Amino acid sequence: MKYSLLDVAAVGPGEHPSDALHGAVPLARAAEASGFHRVWYAEHHNMPAIASAATSVVIAHVAANTERIRLGAGGVMLPNHSPLVIAEQFGTLAALHPDRIDLGLGRAPGSDQATMRALRRTPSSADTFPQDVLELQGYLTGDTRIPGVRATPGDGSNVPLYILGSSLFGAQLAAALSLPYAFASHFAPAALFAAVQTYRSEYRPSELNPEPYLIVAANLIAADDEDAARAQHQASLRWRARRFLKPAADLTDAEIDVVLGTPSGEHVKDMMRYTAVGTPDQAQAFLEQLAEKTGADELMLAPASPDRPDRIRAVELVKAPVN
Repeated sequence: MKYSLLDVAAVGPGEHPSDALHGAVPLARAAEASGFHRVWYAEHHNMPAIASAATSVVIAHVAANTERIRLGAGGVMLPNHSPLVIAEQFGTLAALHPDRIDLGLGRAPGSDQATMRALRRTPSSADTFPQDVLELQGYLTGDTRIPGVRATPGDGSNVPLYILGSSLFGAQLAAALSLPYAFASHFAPAALFAAVQTYRSEYRPSELNPEPYLIVAANLIAADDEDAARAQHQASLRWRARRFLKPAADLTDAEIDVVLGTPSGEHVKDMMRYTAVGTPDQAQAFLEQLAEKTGADELMLAPASPDRPDRIRAVELVKAPVN
């Protein structure tokens, strides 16, 4: 079992995105010190609370300020880009930081419909996602599918690819392409077990990946005492309610707590169904149970406390299992 970290360079209240980007380094260093396997950064656009839009640039910055932990995208939304450009970006990262770079791939726009248009992306862009993954894979393995076109850097770099998803589509695609699969159960828990079963039952072994490899995501809120962790959990729920339920944006904490008891609020709370909350021992126990239930090879932990010092402290407290 491996623990890894998912970071979106969250921009806190009153912060500038530069604060969040500089804050990505101490969080990654804490993960490195706690024995985490990798840190991934997610591509989102037009979201004032998330600063990881230029994912490859964030990875380069953190890689230059850490020593050994693997770094990658969790993920790049491939339909927003040409496969060649992504191969060149991650080939560059791999050339600068050998054996430390991963590339997780998703097909969502990573934002809303207006932003999708600003990205020069159409609703049909996702239709070619499977073909785009194969084209990208060809550039990275040196077996290009476009005659006469090679990625420089990138050609033959063999940057590992992972398929990300929150539905059965990603599970089926990862199984068909013999690729590792990461499920976004930290915000979309409903289809977790169906996706896991689909991925395993339909997996096609390959020479490179003879066995399926499953990554399951969960939120992490850990503190030195249980009361502090519970308070952070409630603060995280309020933050999500303000973000996803627009009429709730200007409400007081007490009013938000009332909203969280409504059907809409219950939906927000269910998004955090898979959250390890409590002391280090309590958080570890939850994660061990989740790994056992899903058979995960790796848990991707998303620190969910609104305040950065609390997120860093959670990663310091929850040490990765010693293999």
